[in-house]
Amino acid sequence: MDDFEIEGKHFYVKRDELIDPRYSGNKLRKLYSILKAPSGRFDTIVSYGGTQSNAMLSIAYMCKSKGWNFHYYCKTIPRWLKEKPMGNLKMALDLGMVAHEVSPSMFYDRVQTLESEYGNGSVFIPQGGADPVAEEGVGILADEILFWSAKAGLKSFTVATPSGTGTTALYLRRHLPSGIDVVTTPVVGDESALKTQLGKLEADESRFPIILDSMGKWPFAKPKKEYLDIWRRLKDSGILFDLVYAPKMWLELIEAYELLKGPILYVHSGGVSGNETQLEKYRYKGYL
Repeated sequence: MDDFEIEGKHFYVKRDELIDPRYSGNKLRKLYSILKAPSGRFDTIVSYGGTQSNAMLSIAYMCKSKGWNFHYYCKTIPRWLKEKPMGNLKMALDLGMVAHEVSPSMFYDRVQTLESEYGNGSVFIPQGGADPVAEEGVGILADEILFWSAKAGLKSFTVATPSGTGTTALYLRRHLPSGIDVVTTPVVGDESALKTQLGKLEADESRFPIILDSMGKWPFAKPKKEYLDIWRRLKDSGILFDLVYAPKMWLELIEAYELLKGPILYVHSGGVSGNETQLEKYRYKGYL
């Protein structure tokens, strides 16, 4: 754990991004039960999502290490990116990932059929690892947080992590005792969209994490000056965070700081490999 201060406010940061350079922290947690499977148990992994997905890259590393095929379905890749792949897409392709492009209008219909198309030796991983298979690894993360808190003499505090699908936050809530709050913020869609996603894994809404969403909806990964500004301040304070998920969570935490149960522990899940292409978006928009 690191002690971390920004704008005069104190936080702890769990440096999950430092566990393994090949995997963003929460992706390593979500893939844990598949990673520990013998190589001969599967031959193919199938997944889908964005062309700069952190989960995509983590799965590509896993498949390379296991000798598995990796088929990944994404919306039509922009011509400039196809001609000169960069960021997570380039790394995943270099690791042997087979990318299947689907027109945006057909994308979600297409992914509904994927799980049934591959044989018994395959594993289907939903976008962002939003699957019950992720619970075992996130449960280990919860155990590590409890071990740290016991050594620090903390029984009551707040754990924060941003949400795409909300899987990590949901399973942290399930595995941490009631004296520890779990807060998150939706980075894909708004609070309503996040609750719909959480409902696919947990029917009881009372078991959801606390959702902070004072800033409202913003298109996923679209440049926003406030996000770049807080990202720079975070970097100047000593830790490099990702530029897609972390900024909104930190802005929400700073605003709600006095209302949350202190101290606050931020789970840094990495994804910084995607900063390269995200910064290019900011340059294109004239923010850099």
